[in-house]
Amino acid sequence: MKRLRSALVRALLPVAFLAAAATAYADAALRSPVQLKLALRSSPPCCVIDARPAAQREAHPLAEALPYRDDLKIVPTATVVVVADTDARALEVARALAGAHPGNTIVAVEGGVAAWESVLAAQSGEPPGGRAFSFVIPKNTCEQGTPLQHLRTEPK
Repeated sequence: MKRLRSALVRALLPVAFLAAAATAYADAALRSPVQLKLALRSSPPCCVIDARPAAQREAHPLAEALPYRDDLKIVPTATVVVVADTDARALEVARALAGAHPGNTIVAVEGGVAAWESVLAAQSGEPPGGRAFSFVIPKNTCEQGTPLQHLRTEPK
C-alpha cells in the first residue's frame, strides 16, 4: 500500500506542479494590437511597464511608462501593459508580474513599441472604455505606496 501511494504521489507531482504554474501565468497574455484595443476598452491600463533595454528606452522613451527592473513593486488597480523589444521578453516580464500579482490582468504587447503606439494613436479620439470620462494617471503612480487618490466609477 505504501508503494502504491508513493508511486501515485511521484506520478501526480509533475501534474500538480504544471497546474500551479499554469495558474500563476493564467493572467499574462501576449496580445496583438487588435486584441489589445478590445481589452483596453473594457479596462484602461493603470500602468505601462517598459521592459526594453535602457539604451532603447533613452532613444525612444514611452510617455508615462515605468522602466522595468527585477525589484519593481506595483499595485495594479486595472490592466497592466508590458512593452518590450521582443515579444518573448514582453511575455516573460508579464508572466513575472502575473506571478507576483495573481488575479490581475497583465498583457504583453505583441509587436513592441510600434504596436503600442499604434494602439494609443487609434484610441486618442475615444474615451477609455467608450465611457464619457477621462483620467490621467501621473507618472510613477503604479509603484507601491500610499495612493494619492482613488477613482471609482460605475457603468451607466
